[in-house]
Amino acid sequence: MQTEPEVTEVTFYYDDGHHDSFKVPLSPQQFQVQLNDLLGQGWAIFHLMDNTVIVCMSKITKIEIKPPITQYQVSGTFSNAERVTTLQRGAKGRLGIQT
Repeated sequence: MQTEPEVTEVTFYYDDGHHDSFKVPLSPQQFQVQLNDLLGQGWAIFHLMDNTVIVCMSKITKIEIKPPITQYQVSGTFSNAERVTTLQRGAKGRLGIQT
């Protein structure tokens, strides 16, 4: 029997190009429950072992969550999507690679 990870990794990408990653002691399903509140707040607060980090949510351009929370379904959700890398894009039509 497979058990759920009890840690979720969240990476925030800021509009200035920087990013921060945090591991939160929640399963992906527990994090999903808090996600709507997190997105609607002005600030997110992360208490770390040696300091506290406060993130301005209005400066976030992208959030990555690992492992994925595939049960999170809102308008604009695309299931079974795949990320295309620069290497894949550049190889299209070369070396016999077809899409």
